[in-house]
Formats: sequence, structure tokens, C-alpha cells
Amino acid sequence: MRKGIIPIALGTAVTLTGVSMLNRRHTDNRVDNPYAWGLAGFGLAHIVLGAIDTVRDNRHNEDDFF
Repeated sequence: MRKGIIPIALGTAVTLTGVSMLNRRHTDNRVDNPYAWGLAGFGLAHIVLGAIDTVRDNRHNEDDFF
């Protein structure tokens, strides 16, 4: 269970950093900051992969009890 929570927490922090860079740097046009979009994308990828690990671990642990 902990194996999936760590990437989710890390991904949340990285995503929030990227989004805050978007809001701080360009208020009118948010497309011009590729670094912020890259950070947000890597953060979202960590969240998705962590969620997959969490679901996979929970499903695998439920099968062990039966």
C-alpha cells in the first residue's frame, strides 16, 4: 500500500508546483511556459502510476485472503 501512496504524494507536489508556475509566470497566456506544463505532466503521470500500484496491490492482497 505504501508503494503506491508515495508516488501519489510526489505527483501531487510536482503537479501543484507546475500549476503554480503557470499562474505566477503568465497570467494572460498559459501556453508559453513549457517547463510548467512539463512539470504538471510528470506530476500527473506519477499520480496515475501510483494509483495503478495502489489498486493492483489492493486487488492482489484481497486474493491472498480467500
